[in-house]
Amino acid sequence: MKDSFGRNISYLRLSITDRCNLRCLYCMPTEGIEHRQHDEILRYDEMLRIVAAATTLGIRKVRVTGGEPLVRKGVIGFLQQLAALEGIEEIALTTNGILLADYAQALCDTGVKRLNISLDSLNPSTFKEITRGGDLSRVLAGIDKAEQIGMKIKLNMVAMRGVNDHELLDFAALSTDHPWSVRFIEYMPTIREQHWQQRIISGADILALLHTHYQLQPLTTDLLCGPARPYRITGAAGTIGIITPMSEHFCGSCNRIRVTSTGQAKSCLMSNEVTDLRSLLGVRQRTALIDTLKKVICGKPEHHRLGTDPDSTTPFSMASIGG
Repeated sequence: MKDSFGRNISYLRLSITDRCNLRCLYCMPTEGIEHRQHDEILRYDEMLRIVAAATTLGIRKVRVTGGEPLVRKGVIGFLQQLAALEGIEEIALTTNGILLADYAQALCDTGVKRLNISLDSLNPSTFKEITRGGDLSRVLAGIDKAEQIGMKIKLNMVAMRGVNDHELLDFAALSTDHPWSVRFIEYMPTIREQHWQQRIISGADILALLHTHYQLQPLTTDLLCGPARPYRITGAAGTIGIITPMSEHFCGSCNRIRVTSTGQAKSCLMSNEVTDLRSLLGVRQRTALIDTLKKVICGKPEHHRLGTDPDSTTPFSMASIGG
């Protein structure tokens, strides 16, 4: 289905939990977030009703997110049911990788072939600092396991000046030997961290640095791909992507909507507008649910204003919405 600006909306990001086993400094405030009560989180059968309704409007790809989706009990069974829904062509999952070594084979068996793995440092000390206590070795073990069984891997690095910017070239080098997509994401001030402006490194600056060390070839993307501008280092096994939500927003090609673990639909991550779907999840309310999702798609804004007017968005934890 097309929104009011002619964008074809085919991609749903579905958060299944607000819980996470890490506390990344750009995702959560120092004090953490207040977790929802069990009865505030949608049941799996309710999530499946939402996705089934969304497929009637043209949703073909679902990315399962959190929090950290692998901490939710029963996630494998849910993914099996999700893969069985008519109309779904691709299921992907975003994870921090801490539990990936234990779950990789089961995920692959359910039909999840693509993983986005959040990884912001290759240095154990820096990784522990960014994640407030995470164990890098567990993430690397999970990546190794996923690669061994043939899963397609994207590594997402949030580039932060003064924190991990000295590792940009190290991350780019990963794409030369592995068939991975290594993606550099501009820091977004969603929680309004103190002195957040100093953290931002523009995509243009990242690309300029890469050009000084590598010959990059621009690539094309398909309709179900995300917002990254992709490149390949000459002769590399994998690719590089630059994601610029701040300096050069990609809203004109955005093809997604989001549903949080509490049943709130959002047409734009950076918008304060939400639509509550919980009251429409009865077995006799399918038509109303479809009509409401249609309104969410049609109400998608032309673009966000976070880069020019940060106060236009109320601060929020990415874990509460699904990054």
